[in-house]
Amino acid sequence: MRGVTYMIRIICLLTVLLAGVPCWAAEVAALGSAIRELAGKDAGYLAELYRSLHAHPELSQQEQDTAARVAKELREAGYKVTTNIAGHGLVGLLENGPGPTVLIRTDLDALPVEEATGLPYASRVRAQDPAGRTVGVMHACGHDMHMACFLGAARALARLKDRWGGNLLMVGQPAEETIGGARQMIAAGLYTRFPRPDFCLALHVDANLEAGRVGYREGFIFAAVDSLDITIWGVGGHGAYPHKTKDPIVIASQLILALQTIVSREVRAIDPAVVTVGSIHGGAKRNVIADQVDLQLTVRTYSEATRRQVLEAIERITKGVARAAGVPADREPIIRIREDEQAPATFNNPGLTRRTVAAIREVLGVDRVVEREPEMGSEDFGLFGRTTIDIPVFMFRIGTIDARRWTDSQKPGAAPLPSLHSAVFWPEPELTLQTGVQAMTAAALGLLR
Repeated sequence: MRGVTYMIRIICLLTVLLAGVPCWAAEVAALGSAIRELAGKDAGYLAELYRSLHAHPELSQQEQDTAARVAKELREAGYKVTTNIAGHGLVGLLENGPGPTVLIRTDLDALPVEEATGLPYASRVRAQDPAGRTVGVMHACGHDMHMACFLGAARALARLKDRWGGNLLMVGQPAEETIGGARQMIAAGLYTRFPRPDFCLALHVDANLEAGRVGYREGFIFAAVDSLDITIWGVGGHGAYPHKTKDPIVIASQLILALQTIVSREVRAIDPAVVTVGSIHGGAKRNVIADQVDLQLTVRTYSEATRRQVLEAIERITKGVARAAGVPADREPIIRIREDEQAPATFNNPGLTRRTVAAIREVLGVDRVVEREPEMGSEDFGLFGRTTIDIPVFMFRIGTIDARRWTDSQKPGAAPLPSLHSAVFWPEPELTLQTGVQAMTAAALGLLR
């Protein structure tokens, strides 16, 4: 087998000299059939694994059983596994002689969403959120598919050890949905306890792309995220005598609408920004005017200047609405920016993107790899590359929508496809999984030359 690999590299060298095609691309092309064959052999096993992960989701910072399952799978594939990193984070290390170190990351956590897909393997899990509320739990952002693809690639790469050299760092990250897990794992010594990666890879499901396709983008792909908590103080009292109170629910209602003018009337129309109030809690009884209302906001931007503008506008408008309602100065709203739930915009290194996309195309075919537009969703995966030494990162998308649903959604007047975080989002399992495993395996092999 080493002789075959040597011959492949000789062919690669000739290819470089004669046609200008990078060596790694020809090498991955020679491995394409092996990658597809391994993914096909594992198809049934991985599909069952995916359904199990989907049916048993866990909230951020509660991923104990999920992490244990991922760790078990990595150990059985031959990786040296370390668990309990920054909570339920884990690392599987496969050392294979000299060569680069490639980090592949999956997220582990699910969302407080009650599933309504009606699938036979739908989640029926309920759990307590950090506020003590009992909520439904669902992998509405595709982290179950991420894990299944991650483990499929881990298994394939372990079986192809004779074709590559270097280190594989398989990272299971907790708390992606709360934008804290990546930062916490790095702070817990990810890059001091384990080999520092030369490249970082990850994939994410795409709710608007056909299953069987891979989407990519050079440069910025996901927006920066800021998480804010706002407490509106009022002056409580009897619901029958509102003139003796300062009603924080009315103030909060006015504030929610006023905040929408930031993007529509203050930010330049060509600068992307989103301000969403995702949670509002106040009051306990219909005839009691409460003393306070609590809001949770998410802010998405790309440029630092726009980010500062939006955050300053939120503070100005929040305090202004309260003052206009006559709230006493000593009960001014409290605005907290959650530094533990922040992440910068995700930036795909252009050189790494081109190199990896070429490798994926060699396995999947040119027509199945398509360019996508940037989105306002956010990710903390980019933090793995923002250390004291910049590390190139690349995240690609995998389509999830089967051909019939996709075709129907394109008809005039058709309802839009469910978005990520929707209670009725679901990927087509088999083709999505096979595409993700093949793409990630090809991507890693293209770097572990």
